[in-house]
Amino acid sequence: MKLNLRIAVSAVLAIAAANAYADDPPIAAQLEDQAQRIKVLERKLELQDETAQAAAKAAPVLKAGPKGFSIASNDGANIIKLRGTLHVDGRWFADDLTPETADTWLLRRVRPTIEGTINRIYDFRFTPDFAGGKTIILDAYAAARIKPWFAVQAGKFKVPVGLERLQSANDIRFIERAYPTSLLPNRDIGIQIGGDIKGGVLNYSVGYFNGVTDGGSSDGGTPPDAETDSAGDFAARIFAQPFLNSDSFALRGLGFGVGGTYVDVQGNSGNPTLATYRTTGQQTLFQYRANTGTAPLNNATYADGARMRVTPQAYYYLGSFGVLAEYAQVSQDVSRQVSATTKLTDTLDTTAYHVQLSWFLTGEEEAFKGFTPGSTLNIGKEGWGSFEVVARYHAIEFDPDAFTGGANSFANPVGRVGKTSGAINPRKATAVGAGINWYFNEAFKWQFDYEVTTFEGGGVNGANQPGEKVFMTRFAVGF
Repeated sequence: MKLNLRIAVSAVLAIAAANAYADDPPIAAQLEDQAQRIKVLERKLELQDETAQAAAKAAPVLKAGPKGFSIASNDGANIIKLRGTLHVDGRWFADDLTPETADTWLLRRVRPTIEGTINRIYDFRFTPDFAGGKTIILDAYAAARIKPWFAVQAGKFKVPVGLERLQSANDIRFIERAYPTSLLPNRDIGIQIGGDIKGGVLNYSVGYFNGVTDGGSSDGGTPPDAETDSAGDFAARIFAQPFLNSDSFALRGLGFGVGGTYVDVQGNSGNPTLATYRTTGQQTLFQYRANTGTAPLNNATYADGARMRVTPQAYYYLGSFGVLAEYAQVSQDVSRQVSATTKLTDTLDTTAYHVQLSWFLTGEEEAFKGFTPGSTLNIGKEGWGSFEVVARYHAIEFDPDAFTGGANSFANPVGRVGKTSGAINPRKATAVGAGINWYFNEAFKWQFDYEVTTFEGGGVNGANQPGEKVFMTRFAVGF
């Protein structure tokens, strides 16, 4: 603008000088006229600058990076993000128990995500999943962050209970989650309140949901994404990081808490609302008896009364080292109509626990959510990405009362025989696993896991079932 103004002034002076010798109006009048024109020109240039600045402020901000793609208003108050998860898995078994047909490649997760914020306060998220040859709505919710310590969320999302369950699928250190997670709810439809106190030193969540079976989501119910029994689940969790803002760096990564659910299930033999549990290799581990009665008798085991879950949990991260631990117990009232006049009832306890260790060989800092790579893999350039080794021990134990009573037991004490399909039905399963994760960058990793599971019981005449030995790999993209 200054350059244009100088040119205009020079032109005016030149014209004034030329006219000084012509037979025109007085010089003073000419100068006054030119001065007015200059003022008009200056104002036009100012308006052009103001328009350009306003346009720059109103222009959306586009971003693209390893953590996704976004478009936001210039002030950051409104934003829409495009994210995605793709997990391509391979499983191979080297044992005397698992059928050869279980060796397979599969799409474990195929999840595009649209999420965003409106007016800095109101959040939303929509995530379908196309894995497994079917389509489900994984997440669909809206939330209002009224205060840091008070937010309201409604829709379908993860029930705030299990520690490892609340960890993103892109952040879990093993390809499959540990046994405690199989006892705790996954995603359900409901409403919750929660928030952070003192900047995250304390976090709490309290909610009411339709209710799901152990390890299940509402899309697995009949009908899907709807109430499947006569009462909903109350869920709550409190988690503390007491040294989050401490001057002691060694204590900042400590967190611990407890979560749980409660419901009075009014099930029936036609709608058992009981879970089927799976091994690390995703083979059927345990299931209750299904109906074998002659109509009109249905003698399936079903949930019939209180179900209470509780899970103390903790993690600790220091530099490139991390440990995560969790215990879970489910107490479930069950019934089984074994004859027209005999109904069996009991309260069965199922417990599970795990301890997981992780260590970045390349020195990156371990964390519950995400990490910052020290280098990335670029062919022809320096850097091989990040390498992490992991190990864990986990177990699940079923109530012995589930197997008592012979043919009238709640679960068949004899599982599959040989390399056939069906449940293993052990009294206890104990697994030891190790793996290595190769992070090419923040968005892409290649995982390798090997895990051995031993079983107590489940065989003929009380014998132990053969163990499961599974090698798994995953190509994972998450942004």
